[in-house]
Amino acid sequence: MTGDLLPIGAFARLCRLSVKQLRHYADLGLLSPARIDPVTGYRYYGRDQVRDATVVALLRGLDVPLDAIGQVLAGDHDVRTAVLRGQQRRLEERMAAERRTWQLLDRLLTDGLLRLDVALSREPARRLLVYRTVAAPEEIGVAVSAGVGRLMAAVRDVGWTPPVWGIYPADLTDPLRIAVGVQSAEPEAPPGLSVERVPAGPAATAVHVGPYEHVALTYHAVFAWIHERGLRPRGTVREGYLTDPGTTDPAQFVTRIVVPVDEEEDV
Repeated sequence: MTGDLLPIGAFARLCRLSVKQLRHYADLGLLSPARIDPVTGYRYYGRDQVRDATVVALLRGLDVPLDAIGQVLAGDHDVRTAVLRGQQRRLEERMAAERRTWQLLDRLLTDGLLRLDVALSREPARRLLVYRTVAAPEEIGVAVSAGVGRLMAAVRDVGWTPPVWGIYPADLTDPLRIAVGVQSAEPEAPPGLSVERVPAGPAATAVHVGPYEHVALTYHAVFAWIHERGLRPRGTVREGYLTDPGTTDPAQFVTRIVVPVDEEEDV
C-alpha cells in the first residue's frame, strides 16, 4: 500500500468488483484511480472511493446502465432520485413487454402455431373518409388510437357506415404512413380528413379475436397462407375494427384482417 491508498487488486476485492471492471470504469471516467504510478503504471484507489465503487457495484447488479450510474455519482439528492425513478420506469416498461411476450407464447400454446382460418374473399370497393398520420412501428397503437379520436370528431355530423377501418403499408417501414377511416358517401371530406378509394379485388382475410397487441399472430398466419398458395400481397393492408374498444373487454376485441392479393403465381 502507498499511504492510505489501496492497489487495484485489494480495492477490487474490498468493493466486490473485478480488476477488469475497475479498469473499464476508469477508461469511461466513471471511477478513476486516485493515483497511477508514473513508472510502473500501477493503479491505486483511496478509501474515500469505496462508497462510490460500492454504489457502482450495487447498481450494475441491478442492471442500471453505466451512464445513469455516472449521473447518480455526480448528482445531488434530486438528481439521484430522478435517475433512479427513471430506471424504475424503464424496468416497468421491460416487464410489461415481457408480460406481453409471455401472453403471446401462451396463446400459441393454446391455439397452435399459425393455426387460423384464413379465406380468400372478393372485397368490394369502398370510399372512405380518412385521417392520415405517420408513426414509428413501436408507436402505432398510440397513433391509431389518437387518429380514431380525431376521425370520430370529424365525422360526428356526417353519415357513415361501420366499421372503422385502419389502413397500413404491407411492409413495416419506419416511419409508417397509416390512415383510419369510415365508409361514407359524403360528397366532401370534412376538415382534417381526405377521401381514400379502396379498389375491389381478391384478398386473404382472417378474423382476430383478442387484444390488439396479439394481432401479429394473425398477420403471420395470413401471410404464411398467402405465400403457401403462390399468391402475392399487393396494395395496402386493411383492418376492420368490429367491436367498440370503449365498451369491450380487450380479450373480446374483434379485428378483421384484409390483405389484398393478386392471383398470379409468384415467379
